[in-house]
Amino acid sequence: MTFKNLLVIVLLCAVIFLGCSKITRENFDKIKMGMGYEEVVGIIGEPDACDGALGAKKCIWGDETKNITVSFMGERVIFPAMKGL
Repeated sequence: MTFKNLLVIVLLCAVIFLGCSKITRENFDKIKMGMGYEEVVGIIGEPDACDGALGAKKCIWGDETKNITVSFMGERVIFPAMKGL
């Protein structure tokens, strides 16, 4: 296998990986009030960031322009929101 062939394979894998984002409108629509944190992670993967206190937590998947934000109380969804989907 030549270096050129290897480079093509690596680039194709990168395109496939980056194109497989779980941050989609379809996945957002699957998130329902009362759903557990682990169920949400099962749909859209591990969050990029979470913060919280006193049993409340807010997690974000994505970036400033395209994201899903979910607020949890006691590990249950209380408010899902999206931006740029």
